[in-house]
Amino acid sequence: MKRKSIIPFIMIMVIGVGAMFLLSIIGLNEMDEMSKEGGKNKTEEITAAKPEDIYKKSCIGCHGDQYQGAAGPSLLGVGDRYSHEEIKEIITKGKNGRMPAGLVPEEKADEMADWLTSLKK
Repeated sequence: MKRKSIIPFIMIMVIGVGAMFLLSIIGLNEMDEMSKEGGKNKTEEITAAKPEDIYKKSCIGCHGDQYQGAAGPSLLGVGDRYSHEEIKEIITKGKNGRMPAGLVPEEKADEMADWLTSLKK
């Protein structure tokens, strides 16, 4: 019975490991470039966004597409339950470990709180 040569398998392994190493280095270089460019654009997008747009990006997953609540509570009539300042604090600092902090930039918190208080049942 003939023995199969192990050399082709070793060559494939060396080429695969080398390719992964090369792609990792390229990805790390591009990550730095993208983070420099991407961070500026994302901040500008959020500061220019309307409260409805911020809601669609950050809040809809927990509070539902009709503000009815899902994993988070309903936002309909939230102005009846909390004051403007309380809503602003919840938006920026989170609440009880269930509502994460920082989903809305602080410079948009007033505008977002005004919009939330306008939602009626």
